[in-house]
This record gives sequence, structure tokens and C-alpha cells, in this order.
Amino acid sequence: MSFSYKLEQFVFSSQSFAQINSNPLASDLWPFVYILTGSGRGKAYVGETADIFSRLDVHLRDAEKKKLKSVHLISSQFFNKSAALDVEANLIRYLDGDGKYKLLNCVPGMANHNYFKKDCYTKVFKEIWNELRKRGLAEKSLEEIDNSDLFKYSPYKCLTKEQSQGIHFILDALLNDGVGQVFLEGGAGTGKTIVAIYLIKLIYSDLDEIELRGLGEEMGLSSENVRQLREKYLNPKIALVVPMASFRRTLKKVFSGVKGLRGSMVIGPSEAAQNEYDILFVDESHRLRRRVNLGSYYGRFDINCCKLGLAPQSTNELDWLLKNSRKLLLFYDSGQSIRPSDVRKADFDRIKKRASARTTVLKSQFRVRGGNGYVDFISKLLAGDSPPIKSFTNYEVTLCKSMTDLVEWVNVKENEFGLSRMIAGYSWEWLSKSNPDAFDLEIDDVSLRWNSTSNGWIHSAGAVSQVGCIHTTQGYDLNFAAIIFGNEIGYDKQKEEIVIREEHYFDKAGKHSISDPDELKQYILNIYKTILLRAIHGTCIYVCDADLREFFSNSLPCLSAGAKDIRPSIPFPKVISFEQAIPWEGCIPLYDLRVAAGEFGVAQEVSESQWVEVESENKQQFACTVIGDSMNRIIPNGSLCLFEKYQGGSRNGLIVLVECTDYQDSDLGSCYTVKEYSSTKRTVGDRWEHQEITLKPRSTDSGYQNIELRDEEVLGLKVIAVFKRVLWEPS
Repeated sequence: MSFSYKLEQFVFSSQSFAQINSNPLASDLWPFVYILTGSGRGKAYVGETADIFSRLDVHLRDAEKKKLKSVHLISSQFFNKSAALDVEANLIRYLDGDGKYKLLNCVPGMANHNYFKKDCYTKVFKEIWNELRKRGLAEKSLEEIDNSDLFKYSPYKCLTKEQSQGIHFILDALLNDGVGQVFLEGGAGTGKTIVAIYLIKLIYSDLDEIELRGLGEEMGLSSENVRQLREKYLNPKIALVVPMASFRRTLKKVFSGVKGLRGSMVIGPSEAAQNEYDILFVDESHRLRRRVNLGSYYGRFDINCCKLGLAPQSTNELDWLLKNSRKLLLFYDSGQSIRPSDVRKADFDRIKKRASARTTVLKSQFRVRGGNGYVDFISKLLAGDSPPIKSFTNYEVTLCKSMTDLVEWVNVKENEFGLSRMIAGYSWEWLSKSNPDAFDLEIDDVSLRWNSTSNGWIHSAGAVSQVGCIHTTQGYDLNFAAIIFGNEIGYDKQKEEIVIREEHYFDKAGKHSISDPDELKQYILNIYKTILLRAIHGTCIYVCDADLREFFSNSLPCLSAGAKDIRPSIPFPKVISFEQAIPWEGCIPLYDLRVAAGEFGVAQEVSESQWVEVESENKQQFACTVIGDSMNRIIPNGSLCLFEKYQGGSRNGLIVLVECTDYQDSDLGSCYTVKEYSSTKRTVGDRWEHQEITLKPRSTDSGYQNIELRDEEVLGLKVIAVFKRVLWEPS
């Protein structure tokens, strides 16, 4: 299916209605998707309507939206209501993840649903996104956004029917005076965190703008439920409690970027002990702690207990939260309890038996594309059941017989998809913590180090060449995971069962105070199941113990080593001579630089010869022409483009203008190209450096290849500017 769409821009004013009416679909009550934007890196709003004039009129009377400057209309004669809602939902999600604008949208209540030719419309959205990047309304690639934690945990999510039911269940419990505690149970990857953040955003959204599409009709949920909740909890004191410090920092960043939420709303258990709350949401509640193996935390733990009038020896963090909340919402999975310091399952079970407690369950796998079938397969494998080899739709799971192959596999996945990491059981001491030159994991002929940081390791420099553990990965999503089973876990052929070797387990806090070998075994199996459910697209496994590797080999396969975009026309900006220009007062310099958008092309001198009429007072912006088809999905050959001089910060996922001095001609100047930037980094001592830079084409011509620069080649590369939008393109 191939169809055209139209993206038009107008001044956001009632005076523009006559111009909008020139689009025949506007007066025909046809579905439109629209974006309202402010200037620069301001605010934006995304909507969908079949009555564009009435909807815009409502927005023009809104105190906050009427301050926005432009309206961008997306229309197509092929749009139906479902397709328009889908485009709207994706725009909200990805514009929020892109970060250029801060969205004014409240939670729209989007639910996943199928409709006729949905796959075709998904491809069309990619074209629309490229058009938005071309026009400067978006900056990052869809792939880069997909890989960011800020996107993964954004409240602007399309929910499954099961998650929608969970939200309805919790809202009903919050309105019921007889309910004090609510459990939302679900295994790793079922979307518990998404539901928690979604609910908090829902509670803090403007009532007049809440549209609970997808949550309402079949669930009996309406804005009236939220209105009743708001009346019941006037100015409610709410917090999201996250026991793990690293994951807590990640969610603080997410909350800081969402309208109505604040990073300070994400707290630890100790902070929750200091104040009383109307509603406490507790994510990863299975990681709440009791008074066992707490190290330096013993002092603060005892102080908090005494403050709350609780006996330190017989209480835990769960008791603190029960005491300090009117409503306690626990997002829980007993299968992810991994240390003896975790609150015991029996303590949670006692609360669930209360008359004031309610429980609901998420069963469907939300993260892993292998679905519940893969989860069941892993559960049986770790139980020693030897399930038959099985292939999973849209999911890759293999057994690797060589550490060299495993390292190569994860690097290939990282280069192609990003967010691919190695994770191991705690079967090696952390020598590199005190000696950065030491190696921790020595397997076959491969030497590796544990994660260089405990906080935010997954996105840290050099992470792809290091090995993470359960403590640096629990709660996070990866694209691909390379899992290393250490020597603490093996297989007894005589007993035909998986066995644990405590002497090879080096997490002291993970085994101290445990006298029952079966308890330690369960913790270790929980660790491996949890890390085996980290990856969205695939998992590759290496097993140190030869007998366990042979056992796994009975169930796991071995690793074996378009058409031209349809674009609306853009008028050529007015060119002003150097003598007539008033610099940066409605015009920017037009450099005589014909950038080669392909391999580093014929070198040319850069000279400031003319100015071009563009609304900008930014002295870092300039215009130049991009030649070539390597970026034609976004920048057509011969387009005049707006760039902004690079001022620092992350460039991953951005389209950049780069200079490569390795191809310099002393008479003509440097060589340039425009590509999408991606890099991997490594740590050297106390600093990091680029290990590899990849410049990616975005072309309809598959003949264009990535430009890959390694080691000393990287030193010859300089990022000059970041692409903002196309100013003009040839017809």
C-alpha cells in the first residue's frame, strides 16, 4: 500500500482558517493529525480530529495553547479514524522521546489495537517522521529514541488491554475506602513500571483535557473516575518509591521531562519514611529491604524504625511504607527477589491476606518479543526440565560455545541496533573496582572487566566492552543481551539437576546469613531468569560449566557463526547580498559550501558570500546546500539546509555536518559530508574516548554504506554543525 500525505504549516491564528480551508479534506470532516508548536525548543501539543476548525478554535481559547505559534496539519485521503489515532499516538510518544519540545499533552489513554493495513501505516509514520526532521520539528532518529530510557519509561505509551484493565482495577481501589493496599503482580517485562508512571501522570493531568480513548468503552472507565479521584484526594501527596538507586536516578530524569511531574516525586524507601503520603506507588517492591546484610545502611535503617515507632530487629522497609501511606500500591514479582536482604515473600503474602488488600496480575510479556512462550521456555530450562529446541517469532535465542564468539556477537548487535550488553552471574570477584588495570572475568582466552560504574552503567561510555550484573541491569531494557552463566551454577549428571557451587558465588551480601542451600539456589536462579528477560529482541548464552552447557545444548540452538518520498514543496528563501544584509536580523549566512552527501567528496573552500532570509536571531545558524542521495529520505539531493554550529553534547542519532581532515586538500580546503551520527566509547583511565564513529546514510538507494572510523581515523573527524531542517528542495 502506497499513498501520499500532506504536511502543511500555518500561523496558529483564526486568520489562517481561510488558508486551511483550501485543503478540501478540511471542510469534509476528514481525519487530521496536527501539531501545535512554539518557537525554538519550546512547547508543543499533538492532536487528532475530524473537525479541524472547531478543534483549533478550542485551542485558541486555551490559556496555555494559544501562546503557541504554528500549526502543522497532516492529512491524507487514505486516513481513516484508526490510522489517524495511531499516527497521533506515535507522534506523542516519539516527540516526547525526541526532547526538542515539552509536550502539553495529558495522558491520552491510548490502547494497542489492530486495524486494516496497520503495518502499512506504520511504514508511513516513518516517512512522516523523516519529514518532521527535515523541517526541524524533530531531531533524533526513531532508532535513537527507541533506545533511550526516557522513551521506554515515558507515560505517553500505547497500553495493552491487560494493562488498561490493571489501571481500571487500581483506580477503582483508590476510590474504595475499604481498600488500603493494592498489589499489581507480574513477571519481568510485563510493564509494571509503565502502569505506575502512567497512573501518576493520569492523576496529575488536567481534567478538561483527559481523553481516555482505548481505556474507556470496554473497561467502563471515563474521565468521571479521575474526577472522583481528584475530589477524593485534594492536592494529593504522591510519590513513586524505587528501592534501587541507579534505576531511581533514571526515573527521576523521566519525571523531570514530563509536564505535571517532578523528579523529586521519585524517592527511596528511606525518604518515604520521613513523611506521610496519600498514595505511595512502589516499583520493584520485591527489592525492599529487611534488617539483613545492610552494611553502612544499618544506622539509617534503625533511625527510621525508631522515628516510626517500630522495632528495628523485627521490621522492614515495607512496614515503613504501610505506616506512612493512606493507599499503598505495590508493583511486585517474587521471582525477582535476589538477596537475603530483600523483604521475604511471606511478609508480602501476609499483607495480601488482609481484608483491605486487593491483587491483580499482569501475565502478558510486554518487553521480550518472544512473548510468554519464551518466558515459559526459560522457566522450564532453569528448572532442569530440558524443554525441546524451539524457535520464537521475532526473537533470537542461541547458545554460544565460545567466549570469543559471544563478544563478537554482542559487538555486532551493538553496532547494528545499539543497547546490546553482556551480563553475568556473580561468579567473579570485582578486582577492577580497586585496580582499574585488573581484569575480573578470565574465560578461555578472553579477559573482561565488570561494569565500571554502578549507576547508569547501561548507557555509560565503554559499557559494550564490559560485563554488567543483576544490580546494574534490573529494571532496564536492552535490545540484545549476551548472558554468561558463571561457575557458581552447574549441572549434576547423576542427579539430573541444576546445582549451585557456593564457593564460586562472590556476592557476599547475596549469600551471607543463608543456611539453607535451597534458598541460595532459588536466589541465584531468580537472578538468571531476571537477566534472561532483559532483552527485547534476542539473547545469546555462554555457559562456563561444561555439563550445564551440554544440558542447555539439548534445548538451545547453537550460534551460527523504495520508492522516492512524496514531499510537499517548500519555496526557496529570498537571497540577500552581503552588502544589503543586516546580520541575524531575519537572515543567516549562506555558505558557498556544496556538501557532498556521500563518501567524503571533492574538497571545497568555505566562504561567506550571501545571506538568506530565514526567521532566526541565532548567530550559530547558517545555510548551505547538500549534494547527493545518501540522505534523500530526509534531505533530497540539492536541498538548501539549515544547520546550527555544534556546541557540545551528545550527537548520537542526530544528522550532522562533519569535516574529515584525513581527506584534506591544502589548496581547496577540507572535505565534508552530512550523515546520521553514531559512536561507541571506551574508558581509558579516568577519561573516555571514542572507539568507533559510524556515519549512517538514510537513503532509498541501498548502495550507500556506513562510513566507519576507528581508532586514529576518529581523530581526523570534526563535527561542524547539526542539521535543523530543509529550507528548500528541488522540485
